[in-house]
Order: sequence, then structure tokens, then C-alpha cells
Amino acid sequence: MVLKCRTCIQERHNHIEPLMPTECPDRPWQRFDYYNSMLINTMDEDGNYVELGSEFLLEENEHFNNLAVNTQQSNIQVPTNVYNKDPNILNAIYNSEALNDVFINNFQKDPTLTWQYFGSSTGFFRIYPGIKWTPDSNGVAAFDCRNRNWYIQAATSPKDIIIMVDISGSMKGLKMTIAKHTINTILDTLGENDFVNVIAYTDYVRYVEPCFKGTLVQADLDNREVRLFSASWRLKEANGQGSMCNQAIMLITDGAMEDFESVFEEFNWPERRVRVFTYLIGREMTFAQNTKWIACNNKGYYTHISTLADVQENVMEYLHVLSRPMVINHDHDIIWTEAIITYSISSIFLNRIRYEPLLHFHLSHGILLGVVGSDIPLMEVMKLAPRYMLGAHGYAFLITNNGYILAHPDLRPLVSSVSVLQV
Repeated sequence: MVLKCRTCIQERHNHIEPLMPTECPDRPWQRFDYYNSMLINTMDEDGNYVELGSEFLLEENEHFNNLAVNTQQSNIQVPTNVYNKDPNILNAIYNSEALNDVFINNFQKDPTLTWQYFGSSTGFFRIYPGIKWTPDSNGVAAFDCRNRNWYIQAATSPKDIIIMVDISGSMKGLKMTIAKHTINTILDTLGENDFVNVIAYTDYVRYVEPCFKGTLVQADLDNREVRLFSASWRLKEANGQGSMCNQAIMLITDGAMEDFESVFEEFNWPERRVRVFTYLIGREMTFAQNTKWIACNNKGYYTHISTLADVQENVMEYLHVLSRPMVINHDHDIIWTEAIITYSISSIFLNRIRYEPLLHFHLSHGILLGVVGSDIPLMEVMKLAPRYMLGAHGYAFLITNNGYILAHPDLRPLVSSVSVLQV
């Protein structure tokens, strides 16, 4: 199956019949309200609750670090960059209402559970128990669940990514600023199981970080913080390193003067095992057709980024493309993410799960609805260690598949300020 570009995919999305409230099937968003975690218990100057800010009972709970929570109700966080009454958002929130009972039942069956949540591909975040979400000093809710590691790892398989950025004379000023931001945003979507490198090109090709020449490097925090930013199709075969799973090239340019069909015929067709995602930078559309052709004919995705504000949403689209094979192949693995203070377990939430009335879908489209997850305290995991079998001086510890220590009796992490809610 060859995945199409933005226009083609959008046409397929339009055929999905969303599940709407029966009271007002034509405009459900006019009849459906939800608890917005930033607005709950907020009143206007006249003493009336603001829209989406109804009364929401909160009580301190020792199990949740003495935070004020509501264990009978989940609520919704919507980042500032997403309109909280967008019809697609309202419809998706309505469809996820059934999760509220699931979260409550899970907590009743297992009181050791802490936070449970659902990150929607539309951008909202349903969290149980419900809490009051506090914005930053500027009144902005920058948290977007789709950018979090647990969401990205569950939504896609491990990835080998080569980022190719055009640094020719036309890519100056604002275009280069947007290009750099696009690269950083792509890097932020990668984790310890992914491999990456960045190549810059004009009339010649060079590795942006010379130390990483000719290889793919693990996209762990140390390598990503280098940012690799202060045309080689044989890069993967040359070093034999990588995740050996999804492979993709991210092409960031202000236009392609040709479609390079002969190159793709030689190196990527007919299998098309390497996807190509193209990002057209700037307002000009002169060479948009070639840029779009490259993505559409290599199982990728084309997007146009004209301003800095466009970067975040447009970059995230590639994750939806990479998630489709998991839906079609019925892959539904449980993902354990790396630990911070708590440990997150998440699972992709696909539109093939027959859980009505939560979902209404066409199975063949393979569309990612979101990711469900739960935080597992490390101490709860350590309780499972067979200490009685280790002898007088033995002890158990946890280590990840990437060699990072999760828990150790002698580990004393230095944390200046820790958020009690790790999402």
C-alpha cells in the first residue's frame, strides 16, 4: 500500500463518520460541554462559571502526593495552540468519555495505580483523576501530549531518520530560522530506540556534526542535545547500525527544481522501504509540485511550513503516517518508556479496537486515534524483585534495554525541583 500526500490523506479522512451526540447530530459541539482542566471552578466578574469551567470538586489525596484531585471524574487539558471548542476536538472528547469509567474501574481494582491518561491525536489530553491544570506565568499551557515520549514511542516503531536540510543561498533569514526550528522539532520526537543523523547540502554534501560522519547515532538525550545543527542513500548500509525498523528521510527545503526520479528508481523503488517526508519552507510555492511528488511517490508526506507557528503541527504529521502500518498489521504492543521519577507504560489506541460507543470508524483507513497510558511508580516495580533469593549482600536493580539504570539501591539522583505529575 502506497500512502499518499497531505491532500490525498485528507480526502480519506473526510469519509470517516464521526460518532455524534444524538441530541444534535448536525452540530454536536453546540450541545456538548466538558471539564476543561484549566477553566474548572473559574468564575467571571458576575459570579458565574465561565464556559467549560463548571464546578469540579477537588480534594487532597495522599495517594496522589497530596494534590487536590477528583477520583470520580477525569478532565481534559487542551494546549494553548489548540482551539478548545474546535468541532474535531469536541467530537473526539465526546467519543473518549467512556474512558472515564475504565479509569475508575482500573483504580478500584488496583489501588496502587497512579495517573491514567489518554493522549488524543487531535491534541487534547484526558487525565484521571481530574486535576486543576495551572498554566505558566504567561497564561500559556505549552504541554502537548503528542510531543511526549510515551505518546511518540507507542504511536510508532523505532525509527532510522536522516534529516537533509537545504542551506543554499535562497535559504537565508527567516527560512533558515524556520528550517532550524523544524530540525529541532523533529529531533524532539525521537527517543532512545531511534537513530538519526543530519546532512546539509548545497552544491556539495556535508555532515552537520563531523563526529557523526558516515553513521547513524542513537537519538538519546546526549546526542539530541548536540542538536546536530550549531546525500547519502547508502548511509544505512555503510555502517550497519540503526533500529532496523522504520526508515525515513526528512527533506527540508524551499523547493526542489527536479523530482530526482532516476535516484529513487535506483535506490528506493519498487520496495520503497525508505519513506521520504518533505517540508517546503517559506511562502513561495514555485517548486512545490516537485517537492510534493517526491513525498507522494515514496510513501511519505508533504507539508508546507510558511511560518514558525506552522512548525509544530506540521512536523507531527509524519508520526501519523508511521503509525498506519501498525494499525493495518494489527500491532498493539505495550511500550515501557524510560523513567524520570515515575515510570510510564503506554499503549497505542487504534481505530481497530471495537469498543463502542467510544469509537466509530472505517477499519481500512488505519487512523491513529491516540495513546493510553499509566504512570507506574518505580518502587512498585522494585517490590516485585526476588530479594529473598539474592543472599545477604545481594540486591536487585533495574536497567533499560539501552543501558540506563532505572532503579538501584545506591542510586541518588539529584533533582532540584520535581513535578509530582510526570506526563
